[in-house]
Amino acid sequence: MKLSRRNLLTGASSLVATNAVAALALAKSEAREAKPVFEGSWESLEAGYQTPDWFRDAKFGIWAHWGPQCVPEFGDWYGRRMYIQGSDYYNHHVANYGHPSVYGFMDIINTWKVDKWDPERLMGLYKKAGAKYFVSMASHHDNFDNFNSKYHAWNSTKVGPKRDIVGEWAKVTRDHGLRFGVSNHSGHAWLWWQTAYGYDTEGIMHGVRYDAATRRKDDGKGKWWDGLDPQALYTGPAAGFTPPDGIKTIKDMNAFNQVTEQWLETPPPNNPWYAKHWLARQMNLVEQYRPDFVFFDCNVMPLGQTGLEAVAHFYNKNIKWNNGLQAVVTSNGLDEDQSRALVKNVERGFSNHLRDKPWQTCTCIGQWHYDRRLYDNNGYKTAKQVIQRLIDTVSKNGALLLSIPLRGNGEIDDKEEKILTDLAGWMEINAEAIFDTRPWDIYGEGPTRFAEGFQSEDVAEGLSHEDIRFTTKAGVLYALAAEWPNAPYLTVYSMAAGSPQRKGRIEKVELLGYGPVPFELGMDGLTVKLPDAKPAFTPVLKITGQGVV
Repeated sequence: MKLSRRNLLTGASSLVATNAVAALALAKSEAREAKPVFEGSWESLEAGYQTPDWFRDAKFGIWAHWGPQCVPEFGDWYGRRMYIQGSDYYNHHVANYGHPSVYGFMDIINTWKVDKWDPERLMGLYKKAGAKYFVSMASHHDNFDNFNSKYHAWNSTKVGPKRDIVGEWAKVTRDHGLRFGVSNHSGHAWLWWQTAYGYDTEGIMHGVRYDAATRRKDDGKGKWWDGLDPQALYTGPAAGFTPPDGIKTIKDMNAFNQVTEQWLETPPPNNPWYAKHWLARQMNLVEQYRPDFVFFDCNVMPLGQTGLEAVAHFYNKNIKWNNGLQAVVTSNGLDEDQSRALVKNVERGFSNHLRDKPWQTCTCIGQWHYDRRLYDNNGYKTAKQVIQRLIDTVSKNGALLLSIPLRGNGEIDDKEEKILTDLAGWMEINAEAIFDTRPWDIYGEGPTRFAEGFQSEDVAEGLSHEDIRFTTKAGVLYALAAEWPNAPYLTVYSMAAGSPQRKGRIEKVELLGYGPVPFELGMDGLTVKLPDAKPAFTPVLKITGQGVV
């Protein structure tokens, strides 16, 4: 049928009107979608956040605390401490690289090659060891970005490896079905780097400022760092924190530098640009790689209000990516109210009680950055110590993030690999007592009591078979002992006559990796006869029966 001009115009008008209505509806929908759910305030974050189930189920993560500070293989905080005359780090640096006025940390970055890095193989080891989430270090206090940073030229795609470290980790993590996370430690960089602006107070180089104080962008013409500004890496001198002229002794210089290790959660007083620059990099990081998890290494919030804005930005983006909030942000030093907005992290520490809110502890098998001295002196935690730490944490509603530091070249050493292999052996038998579990009425029993809080793990000695931790899942109660008893019997005293935990009817007790074992419910508690065989280096009992949980 042939349409008249009037019909064509009417049809066109109708189509325009229809399209306009559709466009208006789409615009309204996008406006609703774009409207932030969270704002950069504690009130907003505390009111709207809930820890996602994936994190409550995951329990165990592995962290590659890896960057250019691993190149010297001399331990943590190498970048800062190589500029402190008299320290082991300074002495090592001068002996192996030269004086820091001539060969600074930026020169170490240039030597960082990752020719032995095989992320596919490593992720396979991590997954077998039980990791359900993996965390890549995105930027440490050294202010170097291990990713394709849009706002910071000192990054791993332009200097050193010439590779997108975070991007490659992200892909292989997801290929293996793990949740992916990033850690950002650079909020403290402006304060941390002030030692690089210092000088020797004694010796033939006394008074000579280190490289951060003398190098500028124009100095790089024709050199490997042509076009890069050293001040963008070292952040610039900070009023009141840069060593002034006239300090006479190493002792006095160390006393001055010690002040700048008392972290401030605010931008440098003479450099408001730094906080804005940090936020742009952090937002770029999460938008590029869409992590499930962000670790902030700070006390409460990096750079104060700026950190709150970063959290709100991440939560809002995560909601859009997942059609609901699946994000986790962890930070140290949170109080109970703040723990409603983020997941509390306890660095190298414990909780002394069962927490209502999910939380995390992070630790390392040695130093955070790779330290060859620990390898040579057998200074690593054993797999059993890791498992003891894990069962205590999980029983108290927490998760354990364990760092396995990489060497500068990207490989792990044979002792680290042995730890991962031993963890895999334990997990193959006992994983069901860890993952997807929830706490019981009490976290456990036994004589060992841990000190609460930050960097308290050194007291975690002397665990015995009497130290038993509990988890539950689908009506099952698991009792995880820290050690095998010397005798063939293990008693759970929490189930003594008259105890609130003695409830229901126990129908069967199994030793995971073995099968059913004889048991007796007596006045003192539940006593189990163990076999001579030891299927794993710590025993786990599976207790089933009506009403037990």
